[in-house]
Amino acid sequence: MARFLLQRFVIMLVMLAGLSIIVFITIELPPGDFADRQAYRMKSTGVRVTEADILQMRHQMGLDRPWYERYLSWIGNIVLRGNFGISLSQHIPVTEVIGERIGFTALLAFATLIFTYGVAIPIGIFSAMRQYSFGDYFFTFLGYIGMAVPSFLLALLLLYVSVFVFNSNVGGLFSPQYVEAPWSWDKFVDLLNHLWVPALVLGLAGTAFEIRTMRATMLDEKNKLYVTAARARGMPEGRLLLKYPVRVALNPIVSTIGWNLTAIIAGAPLVAFVLALPDTGPLFLNALLDQDVYLSGAMLLLYSTLTIVGTFMSDILLALLDPRVRYGERT
Repeated sequence: MARFLLQRFVIMLVMLAGLSIIVFITIELPPGDFADRQAYRMKSTGVRVTEADILQMRHQMGLDRPWYERYLSWIGNIVLRGNFGISLSQHIPVTEVIGERIGFTALLAFATLIFTYGVAIPIGIFSAMRQYSFGDYFFTFLGYIGMAVPSFLLALLLLYVSVFVFNSNVGGLFSPQYVEAPWSWDKFVDLLNHLWVPALVLGLAGTAFEIRTMRATMLDEKNKLYVTAARARGMPEGRLLLKYPVRVALNPIVSTIGWNLTAIIAGAPLVAFVLALPDTGPLFLNALLDQDVYLSGAMLLLYSTLTIVGTFMSDILLALLDPRVRYGERT
């Protein structure tokens, strides 16, 4: 087990190293740079900008160096000092710009994952064990609705119902009195009271899909010969289900954690806009438009890191669930 985890951890580090290069090159691909963007803005206000002025701005920002030199300086500062550079558009450290926002994005992503699997796995087991029952049809119907309704539309519906029916507001992550307040236990509890709404909105489609996956896999596993043999030996039904078919059926569920994280992060900006959440989506979009390479590169790297960490979590859980996964690495 330790050898398997070490191998996966090393693979994750190699992937992160390669990913950092791809991220930096991707940010560099659009024509022009931040100096050109600034010159265009200045010209649009009537300020005369010469080519020498643009070259001077580019030199002051360090954008005249080859991309690989800037990449090595950038990634070196991240690894050795935790310094993501200075935002070219806001003239302050990138860590201050993203600050709590990236933390809230990660918290929202993992809360959505907990909601998704916490709801999908029990319902999927129930639907498989009560095939063609009213409950099975009911959850199947809800699953199709969950997969069909866009997340932003669900967010708008929740806002409408909360305001006009319950005379409250589900927007934001904090009540007004806690928005600027320092962190405390009461503020943390208030965050949890608001967090379930965006987690529900972002996780509904994934939950519906995972319910169908869990149900289908359970139906395939529950009547196999090894399950029948265990039942014939007199093993209690509840223990039998958890030890054999459920454990195997969890494999395709657990293996998609990384993909689900990607889908959640991709869908979060639009939901954040509707629910007024302090998400990094609008900040990331503006950084791309401004060609702020250090801000946009840091955010893209952090997004991708969350996905790779999610995949690493999948590997760990798969190894715990199925010994064939970890022993297969040795053969």
